[in-house]
Amino acid sequence: MKNTIREGRKARGLSQEELARQCGVSRQTINAIENDKYDPTLSLAFRLAKVLETTVDALFSHEGA
Repeated sequence: MKNTIREGRKARGLSQEELARQCGVSRQTINAIENDKYDPTLSLAFRLAKVLETTVDALFSHEGA
């Protein structure tokens, strides 16, 4: 699953640490998601979308879709 979290985070001037804090996860979790090594839970996906002021659909897409 591909995502645009890094781009959205940088556009808002947030560090991985700050995004993680606002979403209630570790910085390592954000790093793993950004590097396509971990797919977040649905709950975390919604928290990420809220903090990044976008939708879950805009943040994530299946490869080849």
